[in-house]
Amino acid sequence: MIIAIDIGNTNITIGLMKDEHVYKAYRLTTRTKRTSDEYGFLLRSFLEDACINIEQIQDVIISSVVPKIMYSFTNSIRKYLHLEPIIINADSPTGIKIDIDNPNEIGADKIVNAAGAITYYQTPCIIIDFGTATTIDYIDQNQTLKGGIIAPGIEIAANALYDNAAKLPEVAIEKPEHLLGTNTINSMQSGIVYGYIGQIEYLITKLKKELQIDDLLVIATGGLGKIISEETQVIDYYDYDLTFKGLYAIYLKYKKAED
Repeated sequence: MIIAIDIGNTNITIGLMKDEHVYKAYRLTTRTKRTSDEYGFLLRSFLEDACINIEQIQDVIISSVVPKIMYSFTNSIRKYLHLEPIIINADSPTGIKIDIDNPNEIGADKIVNAAGAITYYQTPCIIIDFGTATTIDYIDQNQTLKGGIIAPGIEIAANALYDNAAKLPEVAIEKPEHLLGTNTINSMQSGIVYGYIGQIEYLITKLKKELQIDDLLVIATGGLGKIISEETQVIDYYDYDLTFKGLYAIYLKYKKAED
């Protein structure tokens, strides 16, 4: 069993994986001021909840876009799990080819999602990750990450709306029953959810036209991706575990290289 960890700007997701399957998954709020002991206790408590002994954990693999917490987080793994974590970056032997202006600036999450898409789906494809930011990346027929689009995430868009308009309340991000709202909350939900659907549909349609590939497979992931994917035909698959699957696929490459 391995632990696959994705450290994002908003959340840290932790998957306990038996082969390619997620046995248990946990989510933490990303906080830069936690100590290694705090992270260690949390990791140990997750293992206890899952009825897993530390000795059953073979390795830990991490993708992160938050450098500030990596020192304390990796030290927690060394101290409490007695393992040296595998850290993914653009220089890691992931098997993912990157063809952009500056490969070193690409986020580890993009590399990991690409590995998941290539391993479990088909190329060429488009990956949409609905995270703190919404990222759209293109993987060509040669399994090369060629570039992408970055837009404000749906929660950022919602926060901007009620943070900057004094009379607008904070609302849950969910699809209202009707497009035309008859109260403030429904009107905001309509603009946030359906407005975001419209944005995604436009970007994907425009990208397919630019690439001149009509039958591109479109895979979505990320916590809020399910809401959007259920309301549009431009997304072919929604895979909540795509990042975990990508981490596992990269882990297998590491182990093969060691052998």
